[in-house]
Amino acid sequence: MFLISDCKNNIQKPIFKNIFNISNCLSLHMQKLSMDQLNRVDVETFKTQDKTPIALVLDNVRSMHNVGSSFRTGDAFAIEKIVLCGITATPPHREIEKTALGATQSVAWSHVKDSVEAIAQLKEEGYEIISVEQTSNSVSLETFQPDSSKKYALVFGNEVHGVDEDVIAASDLTLEIPQFGTKHSFNVSVTMGIVLWDLVNKTKFIKK
Repeated sequence: MFLISDCKNNIQKPIFKNIFNISNCLSLHMQKLSMDQLNRVDVETFKTQDKTPIALVLDNVRSMHNVGSSFRTGDAFAIEKIVLCGITATPPHREIEKTALGATQSVAWSHVKDSVEAIAQLKEEGYEIISVEQTSNSVSLETFQPDSSKKYALVFGNEVHGVDEDVIAASDLTLEIPQFGTKHSFNVSVTMGIVLWDLVNKTKFIKK
């Protein structure tokens, strides 16, 4: 049986003579959690739990895989709901489920034909509207300081055309993820994950 002190001693010795010992030490302290250890709640319990005061708005998102990912990511951060707009596909659909992995059952959702109308409804519900888009006056994500007392509706646009201009005009703020490569473009589902994590981390919506 290996002890922590054994690990420290082994690591300090010549590395090539102690590969086996080091790997054994690490395996004692860095093991994947089992499904039981993850303490996942069932869908009905999840629905009754407190939610992160964030809604996702998908403005004419074309890919069903991105739609499914929005549900899976929304479930992970326990958001309030997802609003699917325009041509955005709706559950149930097997292409959505490929990436949603059942999260369409846990995350509340609705479909609104017109994105601007959806934004207006969310404003009436008290949400501050943030379109995630590169604009002339967008705020860089790392500098944005969300208010934990507010509710936010995050708008993500079409894979080719981005967020609709009318939706941008109706938004309270546009938010941009800083990038350093040649494309200045993220996949929609990647963008959702980055922005949601940043807001949740900054406001500590989720109890740790």
